[in-house]
Amino acid sequence: MARFWQALFSFFSRSRKNRSSSTEKAGRSRSFVSFQETGEVIRAERLLQEAGFSVEVMGPPPWLRRGCDMGIVCNAVEEPAIRTTLAANNLHPEDVLPLAGDMLAPVSLVHTVDYGAFFMVRAANMKITIAWEDGRICNVSGGGCPDVPYLAGKLLGRSICDAEEPRTEGQTLCSYALQKAFLEGRRQWQEAKNGSS
Repeated sequence: MARFWQALFSFFSRSRKNRSSSTEKAGRSRSFVSFQETGEVIRAERLLQEAGFSVEVMGPPPWLRRGCDMGIVCNAVEEPAIRTTLAANNLHPEDVLPLAGDMLAPVSLVHTVDYGAFFMVRAANMKITIAWEDGRICNVSGGGCPDVPYLAGKLLGRSICDAEEPRTEGQTLCSYALQKAFLEGRRQWQEAKNGSS
């Protein structure tokens, strides 16, 4: 019987060590705040950033997908203050879950593919393709929202550094996703340009 308790203690001790090392790798514990509707996520992100919280919009872990397929990832220590800020602004999360380990890792909404002379940044269902040489926006695609053709027309052929951000005139989830792709594309192009100078 003593061997059983030793094995059980050993198992849980290893498990605790593994958890603490993964937390150290992550640098801090995080929480995933889910909402029923996409508009609530967008509003919460803006509100929390304006209040000084470090938050990021990401996709939920695959097993958690329900309602809106986006949520806010935040520092778990700030969760009570975040809940208070959201409630004071009439935003009520559907759920707040701690994130720990690979099974609970949120999914990034932004992905980049390098095509040599061009690179494409995808955020959710929206894609923007940029020329490495001069930062010219060569293509905007994706989405099915009514403002996408208008926004694409304003962006095509313009420099990623000089083009007006999609959020200035966009009103839909597609324009929100395009804004994320646009900002990441601008960041990557400027980083590459400054690195090659």
